[in-house]
Amino acid sequence: MSPVPRPPSHAHQPGPPFDAPAARRLRAALGMTPARVAHHLRTSYGLPHVTPDLVVTWERGTATPTHPELTALAAALWCSPADLIGRPRTLREHRIARGLAPEDVARAVGHEFLAYVRMEESGQWRGTERQSAALAELLGLTLPDLIAVTGREGRLADLLRGAAATRWQAYVRPVGRVVPLDRRLLEETLRELHRNYQGHMVATLRWGDGSAAGEASDTGRDFLDRIVEHFWSALENGTG
Repeated sequence: MSPVPRPPSHAHQPGPPFDAPAARRLRAALGMTPARVAHHLRTSYGLPHVTPDLVVTWERGTATPTHPELTALAAALWCSPADLIGRPRTLREHRIARGLAPEDVARAVGHEFLAYVRMEESGQWRGTERQSAALAELLGLTLPDLIAVTGREGRLADLLRGAAATRWQAYVRPVGRVVPLDRRLLEETLRELHRNYQGHMVATLRWGDGSAAGEASDTGRDFLDRIVEHFWSALENGTG
């Protein structure tokens, strides 16, 4: 029996942010296989196109279920749809999570519709400071969310790694241009990140060769990989 093609209404309908690990965890807790989940979605929820492979792609995060698929998946896994919705990451996901159409956002922030759609598709925000503020208010964006959806998180990560690994004082002004915060707060935060990272490196040198040194080095790399997360945590906790 050949697979049933995905309906066009599903193929082109964007879904909400999806928490793939949660879907996998909930399925495993029920002792169900992807094939069993797919069978339920086909026979009980009117989705004849769902295959075990499609369920696996959802759980791996390489595909996202549409609204109808997510609702049916939640029912099959005996959970609420909210349990399967992840934290929005992109501008499109934040918009969808708010239930807004792209033309609504474009009009509210003062952009032409097609220009806004291109920015959403490319992930490159081209708005002014006033438009960015309007976007944050409309979508309920926190400062970390705003930095991420306007495409500045990569630049921020590069600057923070430099501050942690070298002279943090040289990065206060560049970081301030990306994240408009009080200068003293930025100085304290960058100093704390630098101190934490250098502590990992000092431990590496102290332990010398061997597995302990390797573990410390890995910890240092992990710290740099998650530098933006550490930055926001430091600000939130008042340690920065």
